[in-house]
Amino acid sequence: MSRVLVARLDSMGDVLLSGPAVRAVANGKRPDGSAPNEVVLLCGPEGTGAAEMLPGVTQVHTWPCPWIVNPAPPATEELTQGLVEFVRSSRIEEAVILTSFHQSPLPLALLLRLAGVGKITGASTDYAGSLLDVRLKPGEDFPEDQPEVVRALGIASAAGYELPQGDDGKLHIQPPPDDDELVDQLADEGPYIVVHPGAAAPARAWPALHHAATVELLEAYGHRVVVTGGPGETSLTATVAGPSAQNLGGRTNLRTLAAVLEGAAVVVTGNTGPAHLAAAVGTPVVCLFAPVVPAIRWAPYGVPMELLGDQEAPCRNTRARHCPVPGHPCLSSVTPEQVLEAVERLLGGVSSLATRRKVWKP
Repeated sequence: MSRVLVARLDSMGDVLLSGPAVRAVANGKRPDGSAPNEVVLLCGPEGTGAAEMLPGVTQVHTWPCPWIVNPAPPATEELTQGLVEFVRSSRIEEAVILTSFHQSPLPLALLLRLAGVGKITGASTDYAGSLLDVRLKPGEDFPEDQPEVVRALGIASAAGYELPQGDDGKLHIQPPPDDDELVDQLADEGPYIVVHPGAAAPARAWPALHHAATVELLEAYGHRVVVTGGPGETSLTATVAGPSAQNLGGRTNLRTLAAVLEGAAVVVTGNTGPAHLAAAVGTPVVCLFAPVVPAIRWAPYGVPMELLGDQEAPCRNTRARHCPVPGHPCLSSVTPEQVLEAVERLLGGVSSLATRRKVWKP
């Protein structure tokens, strides 16, 4: 059994999207018929919790990458040498570096070479020299406009790893806890819809009062609403929940949040980590998607989904963290009534043609 390092150094959502590729490396059969691998998943601080939930992961190593993490830690000898020494001591024989279109695998590949890794696979638009043994050229070896899950699987395939027979290629996590008192209470009280209003980047956030109005509308139509959010979002979730929705802001860790999302009939959220966590537990998503990144790459993958937001807005493909357009029109133009209609479509099992056109281009 070999030890293979799989790297995905950015956010929780990105790590979740790497899950099928991780399973391919861990469980997929190589052409030579060799045994499954032990996977060491290298991730950043924001991705650790998600990495620990992925099937196929033997070990998680957290490293704050100075060219990925924001704000970036100083690129010191201590920081880089710490990674090199970890890899050397971990009997890692090869590495598969998973990146998005705007990231280069080459800085990490250099450190892995210094650590003695014998085989490294990655996708790079730049000449890789001796840093990559298997180099995919985006735009030549695969199209850039494809889901991140498919891109990651393509990199794993180039390294020689394919998903095992019977694996559906969708997002999955280890089963959430089944003995959580909060989750049990939610289930006992009947069906519910989750509204998750927070976003790490303000450019991806729908206005709080729009969320609050949506909660009121959903309740007026007979839906029970649960509002979720992190420890730093309790004021936001209180505003959105209002007097009658259940406010779980600051009350869930990542595993409990996964269980809450799994129990929901529909999740309403932005293009942020919880959208991918909902997809990983198989729950339909109404995604308020700011086009600062392409929906075809980062929309919730593998579940019924409604995509809302102007995908042709001026902020399109800017990767902006703060909206560069006054008034944030790409999302503020979406009405609570449109969200309610999208929820009802998902509950009825019929997705809109508009969503299919926005995400899957003809």
